[in-house]
Amino acid sequence: MNVLAGTATALALLCGAAVLVTVRCWRTALRVLLDLLAAAGMLRLAADPGWGGLATAAAVILLRHLLWSGLAAPVPASGKAAPVPPVGAGWR
Repeated sequence: MNVLAGTATALALLCGAAVLVTVRCWRTALRVLLDLLAAAGMLRLAADPGWGGLATAAAVILLRHLLWSGLAAPVPASGKAAPVPPVGAGWR
């Protein structure tokens, strides 16, 4: 079962890289990578139900949760004001 978890980890890295190359969005690639690493952590926990396996799975899930909440935050503005449309340029 530990070989399966190692294979899942390697495939998670491969899939994350493939998403980054195809979609060209590092946020999406990171989300895919973190989801698949969480799955690999669950496989590792099934193989090693001791405290070490539980700590590893908990660390991966905590990291995933923290990064997801950070990625969900809005992107800060560039400091430039948005152009104001001229008066009368709206719907007629």
